[in-house]
Amino acid sequence: MPRKPASPAPAAALPTAAPAGASSDYRHTHQRDVVDRLKRIEGQVRGLILMIESGRPCEDVAQQMAAARKAMDKTFFRMMACTMMEAVTAPPGDSSVEGEVERATAILERYA
Repeated sequence: MPRKPASPAPAAALPTAAPAGASSDYRHTHQRDVVDRLKRIEGQVRGLILMIESGRPCEDVAQQMAAARKAMDKTFFRMMACTMMEAVTAPPGDSSVEGEVERATAILERYA
């Protein structure tokens, strides 16, 4: 299966309320990036099913599975990068910054 080139898109957003000062355009752009990446991964998974059903060699299937898994990992990290960006771009003196960074760190520790 040919791979589509990865677009150099910015980090993705978590579906939480944006902190004060964060633009809704910023959030929308990053959410769109995550959705687009997940749709590409969905296509990869459909391709994997077709490969298996058509009897393609295990090595070919394994290579495509690894590519889909890596794409999912990259999408996860883009989403987490946006969480960090939202935290550190909060207005000066915003006491929630430290809490948001801690929350993002906990998510990374749990799922990465």
